[in-house]
Amino acid sequence: MKRLALFASALLFALSGASAFAQQNLSIDAFVGTWSGGGVAENDDSLYFQTTVRDFDVVIRREGGGYRIDWTTVIRKGGSPAKPEIRRRKSSKTIVPAGSPNVFRCTDSGDPLAGKELCWSYVKGATLSLFLMTIEKDGVYTLQQYDRELRGSGMFLTFTSHSDGDRQRVVKGRLIKTGR
Repeated sequence: MKRLALFASALLFALSGASAFAQQNLSIDAFVGTWSGGGVAENDDSLYFQTTVRDFDVVIRREGGGYRIDWTTVIRKGGSPAKPEIRRRKSSKTIVPAGSPNVFRCTDSGDPLAGKELCWSYVKGATLSLFLMTIEKDGVYTLQQYDRELRGSGMFLTFTSHSDGDRQRVVKGRLIKTGR
């Protein structure tokens, strides 16, 4: 019985220590590298409409006190098996410290009410989150959120797009590190 109590105490101590470690924010350096993978996009109507398969390439590198992120998404949707419709989207952001620990702003970030994109990111725990917000002339906003979480030997991506508060699309995928 004494061994069981000792084991339970050690287990609780280990779990509380692991929990505290998981709560610590990683450095941006943990995300640096070249990542490749794939995933699936769904929207609220995916039950009635097809989902799309996507491939991802992400490069994160240190730049000054912040970082630069370049990402490419290849979207396969429709067409025929012999000739599928393929779209390729590329994006890049240079991101610098915003004055608070683990909080960053994009160098090209602007006032969304003036037609500019608002862009910021932060690291919380093992997740690097990047936000892009635009506001249309009629006041309707679009918010895109990219969560890149490090787990085990890979990176898990969750992309969510909202328009005026309604979720439009969710993309989930897994990437592996293919280069430093």
